[in-house]
Amino acid sequence: MGDVGLRRRAEEWLAQDPDPETAAELGAILAAGDEAVLAERFGSRLEFGTAGLRGELGAGPNRMNRVTVMRAAAGLAARLGHGGVVIGYDARYGSERFALDTAAVVTGAGLRAWLLPRPLPTPVLAFAVRRLGASAGVMVTASHNPPRDNGYKVYWGDGAQIVPPLDAEISAAIDAVGRVDGLPLGEDWTVLGDEIVEAYLQALSGLPLGDARDVRAVYTPLHGVGRDVLLRAFEGAGFPAPEVVAEQAEPDPDFPTVAFPNPEEPGAMDLALEAAARSGADLVIANDPDADRCAVAVPDAGGWRLLTGDEVGGLLAEHVLRRTSGADRMVVTTIVSSSLAASIARAHGARFAETLTGFKWIMKAGGPGDRIVFGYEEALGYSVGGIVRDKDGVGAALTVAALAAEAAREGRTLVDLLDDQARRYGLHATAQLSVRVTDLALIPAAVARLRADPPAELAGRAVERFEDLAEGVDGLPPTEGLRLRLAARDGGGPARIVVRPSGTEPKLKCYLEIVRPVGEGDDVAAARAEAGADLGALRDALSAVLALPAG
Repeated sequence: MGDVGLRRRAEEWLAQDPDPETAAELGAILAAGDEAVLAERFGSRLEFGTAGLRGELGAGPNRMNRVTVMRAAAGLAARLGHGGVVIGYDARYGSERFALDTAAVVTGAGLRAWLLPRPLPTPVLAFAVRRLGASAGVMVTASHNPPRDNGYKVYWGDGAQIVPPLDAEISAAIDAVGRVDGLPLGEDWTVLGDEIVEAYLQALSGLPLGDARDVRAVYTPLHGVGRDVLLRAFEGAGFPAPEVVAEQAEPDPDFPTVAFPNPEEPGAMDLALEAAARSGADLVIANDPDADRCAVAVPDAGGWRLLTGDEVGGLLAEHVLRRTSGADRMVVTTIVSSSLAASIARAHGARFAETLTGFKWIMKAGGPGDRIVFGYEEALGYSVGGIVRDKDGVGAALTVAALAAEAAREGRTLVDLLDDQARRYGLHATAQLSVRVTDLALIPAAVARLRADPPAELAGRAVERFEDLAEGVDGLPPTEGLRLRLAARDGGGPARIVVRPSGTEPKLKCYLEIVRPVGEGDDVAAARAEAGADLGALRDALSAVLALPAG
């Protein structure tokens, strides 16, 4: 490739860049002769996959920018050939501009385009695809990534995210796109009105909410776009308006009050928890910035307890199955989520499926005779009732509020319901080891080391089975990752570990589960503490084996 080749590619990029800001940035890099920066920007490109595109803003093919987005839109339009595309966007830097560029390219290619009226939650876009009978949808969002990132998520006509081979087909079409300054651009797209939001809110009225409504909630949108839609949803369903955390109420692409705008990250919900403690609230709810995820905290033992995605998933699964009927009902979760959902489905006479990680796979589960009534993944993503064929943080928040109100009417709490499930199905305790790195090459190297030399035991538990997910297991497509099945120890149940690279962030993620039997008269809190200690020991042992420096 060489330095001359890098400069030539950068100059060709600069000649077609319609954005004065990134053009000036790239011009300064060229003038400075910064070969290292040129190599980082032009030595590779953002890969289009089942998560679409996601990366840092800036000039060059390895960044999110108007050229990258216009090429992606042109490739999508070429793969479609006809039909229409719904386009949504969040409040991040560049999102509205990227959405407008997509609309111009799509209509210039002879397709129809609908643009959502303003920054709105991702589930509204996913809902709109099916509502409008579109061939595809695009959501411009980087979800919970850092402030300097943006992304481009693609949905197909079924309202679910794309899966192979569509990603490869669209990627090939993108590769065939020439200079973007030669693309025909249209102007006749349709800007939708508030009726699409009203239709989404009306659809949420079909959720299994019951009739209990007495719940006091504190809510944070984490500087994202969820607030207005969630408040309207609560009002429409008859719930008291949640108290919104003032410091995080307005959309702000800098996300000034959090290190990462992800409710899973330590500290992200601190302001909400402080507000709840002051007001004596019953419940804390948080959305991530594009409101497709939902985090939950509840009072417990004099403080506040953040529920895990698996705990919320188990509670919602049982709630939905208690309020629905039919042998065709299906509950779906992923290979990295708790195995509890399988037991719950079986107890309620429902079908169960386990998929690869990601809602793109969850919503493709089952066959013509299956009706997905609930799907979830441990990363705080839930789809209730099939209204949205993707994560829906607003619908999940409504259903959690209904469940909490119903429990309160009976003098109980969500923690009591979790204890009930532990006694009924065994305590399924889960935890994560997540290592963020600055050098992406460290992640595949760590997986390769573990694959080549798997441990015989971890924290005193024998590794009974080692499964390479890249070879395909349990009838699932191959995926990069490893699964370890560990023996029981000290009268407790077995354990499981799944190790996989993150699909959206520079992280290696490890998912741990221990299942402990709990008798009717046993102290669940004590069992949970013992399981937590076991998980901590497993996490430490696994961390030592991986030997990855934190980024």
